[in-house]
Amino acid sequence: MSAPHALVSLSAVYGPGDPQPIRSGLNWRVFDARADADGVHALVAESTQAAPSFSLADGDYIVHVACGLAGVAKPITVNGGPLTQKVTMNAGGLKISALLGDVAIPPARLNVQVYLPDHNDPEAKLILPNLKEGEAECLPEGAYHIVSKLLDATPGATTPTNSTVYADFKVQAGKLTSGVLRHRAATMTLKLVNSSGGEALANTSFSVLTPGGDVIREMIGAFPSLLLAEGEYVAIARHDSKTYQAIFKVISNQDRDVEVLAQQPASQ
Repeated sequence: MSAPHALVSLSAVYGPGDPQPIRSGLNWRVFDARADADGVHALVAESTQAAPSFSLADGDYIVHVACGLAGVAKPITVNGGPLTQKVTMNAGGLKISALLGDVAIPPARLNVQVYLPDHNDPEAKLILPNLKEGEAECLPEGAYHIVSKLLDATPGATTPTNSTVYADFKVQAGKLTSGVLRHRAATMTLKLVNSSGGEALANTSFSVLTPGGDVIREMIGAFPSLLLAEGEYVAIARHDSKTYQAIFKVISNQDRDVEVLAQQPASQ
């Protein structure tokens, strides 16, 4: 004779005061509360429905529900009659958008990372390497550190530029936390020319440095382009065994050419 079964109906809410259940993005798993000899709990049922119902035999179970990076486990007991169980996630949503000046940055040109900070290190633990820009992610209630990196403007490129924005947000249970991060950068096209406005010299290698001498990017070509954060830089051009340099400034959203004059070689 088979063991009695009962219908178990499940639902979840973001916070304890939420009147409405979560309607999407849930992943439910039901495990046998008894572990086997290896300490493993057998998976009894699973569903991605918002409010699933399972026919379960009498006994003890562990219900686990995940929403994004938030997850909750709750023990239940089935004892011959139908059971309705509501799980509180203690989670909220985080949605990040980014602008370059006042213009929205396409998602393909952005890498947004989410860290779980500790007291001494805001980037203590990377929990989400690529938060999709403009889409809400379900996270446990708590404080988070956000790092937004603007990617190279070259089509198909995934190289981070030196334009990086940092921010801290607090996610509250049952609420959507939204933030807009503003990058300040512009695209510079480098040219080695014999005179101002002249034709760019081919077979030139370029290095872009900070005023302190840190190398940001090295490139080869007649007029390579790169996106740089707002600030001051040094361009070094090498051509026919000679080296030339120019100091230039980047102003956000002002794309322009940077000419290095092939007249007075830089000191070797």
